[in-house]
Amino acid sequence: MVAQELRVTDWETRRTLSEDILQHVPPTPVLWCSDEAHFHLSGAVNKQNFRYWAENNPRDLHQRPLHNPRVTIWCAVSRLVVVGPYFFEEDGETVTVTSNLYCEMLENFLRPRLKEFDDSEDVWF
Repeated sequence: MVAQELRVTDWETRRTLSEDILQHVPPTPVLWCSDEAHFHLSGAVNKQNFRYWAENNPRDLHQRPLHNPRVTIWCAVSRLVVVGPYFFEEDGETVTVTSNLYCEMLENFLRPRLKEFDDSEDVWF
């Protein structure tokens, strides 16, 4: 696990960012937030997508295979619905997420789902 220390300035930065978002996003849009994560079949955690917040760093040694089988999943959430999961695969095999694959997923998976909702609503992604 990765431990990250929270500093006093972190709270102020988060508050400032939240206030900035509230000022720039109109009050009525549908705001979509999304992320992708790797889930390793051995149970190992992708440290880029996982943070452990604690006062003390648990310095445990976690050994794992170099080429660990995994699955990459994408999901989006809004006040309307959760869209996903979307599995980044080709021929049943997990693939690295590239900008082309991501754009293809947005066009062929997310866009059709968004069309199911009222077009008059302002959408932010």
